[in-house]
Amino acid sequence: MSPVLVVRQVAKRYGEHVVLRSIDLSVEKGEVACLIGPSGAGKSTLLRCLNFLEKPSQGEITFLGERLCAEDGNLFRIAPPRTLQAARARMPMVFQHFNLFTHRTAIENVMEGPVIVLRRHRDEAREIARTHLARVGMSGFADHYPDQLSGGQKQRVAIARALAMSPALMLLDEPTSALDPSLVREVETVIRDLSAEGMTMVVVSHDMRLVRSIATTVHHCAGGHITASGAPDRLLGGENPSFNIPVPAAAAG
Repeated sequence: MSPVLVVRQVAKRYGEHVVLRSIDLSVEKGEVACLIGPSGAGKSTLLRCLNFLEKPSQGEITFLGERLCAEDGNLFRIAPPRTLQAARARMPMVFQHFNLFTHRTAIENVMEGPVIVLRRHRDEAREIARTHLARVGMSGFADHYPDQLSGGQKQRVAIARALAMSPALMLLDEPTSALDPSLVREVETVIRDLSAEGMTMVVVSHDMRLVRSIATTVHHCAGGHITASGAPDRLLGGENPSFNIPVPAAAAG
């Protein structure tokens, strides 16, 4: 079976500033790939490049067997917008700061993707939304607006919104870092449950407790490179992870 996602030699530049350098990554069905490392290493930028919220500057990304960008001789080609939109629908992203529509209730936020992107009838979309709100323990808050919810509840609605798209791959960018410590556990529980159910995910996190509990593979990032990859037990070792992993000379500075 082919990997869900294959990334080859992907780079991202903003003018002279290089954020990602020659990234290689492969994610199999059911795998949870966790990206760790210091702030500014390019982890979140990589997530945004995977579903083309940011356009890569070079390299190749293949998702569900379809090439989304690739080098073509001396040219770098990106797939048409319709192809990218279809890929993004199957590769939804859960953001650090939730990104819910403040003027819509929880259930309306979850319905938005099925109605607008998947063209589901509103009645069908409402049932889909109810199913996934229940899945993340938010059934009792369907008619609440975001300003009536805690941070943990908002993040669970955001996860339900992603699940409503029937994802082949979920991208989670620091899903617990914006939460009060007392609210982290409820979101971690939902993510662990998804991992146990076999959801394919790429997760950026500084929460080593979460990484240890869900990761199939850990990728350490620094200076725009993936500097080391491996199983969490091998890469993280004991209770206190070490980020003293050599950084390529090209990434220095």
